[in-house]
Amino acid sequence: MVQKAKILLVDDRPENLLALEAILSALDQTLVRASSGEEALKALLTDDFAVILLDVQMPGMDGFETAAHIKRRERTRDIPIIFLTAINHGPHHTFRGYAAGAVDYISKPFDPWVLRAKVSVFVELYMKNCQLREQAALLRLQLEGGGKPAVGDAQEPTGLLAELSARLAAVEEQAEALSKQLDDDSADAAAVATAAHLERKLTGLRRALDALEPGTDTGAPTLPTQN
Repeated sequence: MVQKAKILLVDDRPENLLALEAILSALDQTLVRASSGEEALKALLTDDFAVILLDVQMPGMDGFETAAHIKRRERTRDIPIIFLTAINHGPHHTFRGYAAGAVDYISKPFDPWVLRAKVSVFVELYMKNCQLREQAALLRLQLEGGGKPAVGDAQEPTGLLAELSARLAAVEEQAEALSKQLDDDSADAAAVATAAHLERKLTGLRRALDALEPGTDTGAPTLPTQN
């Protein structure tokens, strides 16, 4: 069963949170509410999120300050942030949002379809990264076992390699399709860069897997980093 991605919705107004949930419910992911910056930071301590929708104007800790805290934490600094705001103070205000680490800055009222499409891109990228980490973990187990099946494991090394290769091929195909979709839709630069980073990690994983094939002597394969 594929685990759902979590999307963090941060807004001090309950009616705005309800509206966001209605818009994003079609994505069939886990939507987590936070009514303040402080509550959002607490949620980020324990859960991993695909993307954060963050209201700018909030009492106490506003969206800019909340984003600054998120970007300072190693655990959360790479989570995409989409700022939502009901006001528009011009280019300087927008620049402040991007400077705080946002990947997008959307003024209310916004087009529900556009918001849902933008969020879906980051959810898909997050899911592909999760799949890549799973493949890397399986490959690492194979490397640590020296290419031999564990005690009590009836699966032959060649069978395990074939399974790993097939799973990786599926992820590679999905990542390639996503990259083409981003190119066709002229997507955000941040999304395109994230997709390119994912493809580089897939390439490194494929090379490490190919090095384990029988008859291949390329030295000890190195797994791609998961940063």
